[in-house]
Amino acid sequence: MALRKYKPMTAGTRWRVGNAYAEITSDTPEKSLLEPMKRTGGRNFQGRRAMRYIGGGHKKQYRLVDFKRNKKDIEATVVSIEYDPNRTAFIALLSYADGEKRYIIAPQGLQVGTKVISGDAVAPEIGNALMMKNMPLGTNVHNIELQPGQGGKMAKSAGTSAQLNAKEEKYAVLKMPSGELRKVLINCYATVGVVSNSDHNLQSMGKAGRNVWKGIRPRVRGVAMNPVDHPMGGGEGRASGGQPRSRTGQKSRGLKTRTRGKGSDKLIIQRSNGKKISK
Repeated sequence: MALRKYKPMTAGTRWRVGNAYAEITSDTPEKSLLEPMKRTGGRNFQGRRAMRYIGGGHKKQYRLVDFKRNKKDIEATVVSIEYDPNRTAFIALLSYADGEKRYIIAPQGLQVGTKVISGDAVAPEIGNALMMKNMPLGTNVHNIELQPGQGGKMAKSAGTSAQLNAKEEKYAVLKMPSGELRKVLINCYATVGVVSNSDHNLQSMGKAGRNVWKGIRPRVRGVAMNPVDHPMGGGEGRASGGQPRSRTGQKSRGLKTRTRGKGSDKLIIQRSNGKKISK
């Protein structure tokens, strides 16, 4: 992926680092795979504001992305690589041999004209979806299922992937983007490759107005509020606000938010902080 550094012609472009969209091959989406999206502006069914800092933004439509990859053993050709306003990754339009078209998350390096296929034991090549039991160790995968046939749930955002580290009976051991080691059922599907748009996190909006175009309104700091509005508000002069915490009082540092005794605990071998789980 290529980034574009803008010249400081205005205050808004001085700090702007944008996407050059070098991989994008089409700016016209497939009409049959679009659905309308209704914007709430942060309002509930009564019309009252229920969520702050939501509002405005450009109109957009939802792209129906195939996370299940359940059209098996039918070869598809990549028609185009497209921008999706609803996610950080790019998407690829596939045209199957029987004429059907579907969107998938585009892996890095996927080119227009490439043939991809989904199946229980297809070749572990970029863009192909198959069971993890049929992949060689060390393979980078994304769009990983947690239950067979459920559809991809993990490693779907820009630049992410998990690495297949080991195979243990009915489980595959994956090293997640966070560094966590966890087990996933070995007959779950995953797509080979790293998700596209890996430099997404290096972009800089440059001005608040660009975030408003995305539907994100300016956010007020807690320390700038009154005590009635936020636990960190009030005080004489410029007070630090004490220990950082949310509007409801939940501390933002050191507090463990994962549910104790969660069912998936037994599938986690090592946490992202390097601590091994004692069984």
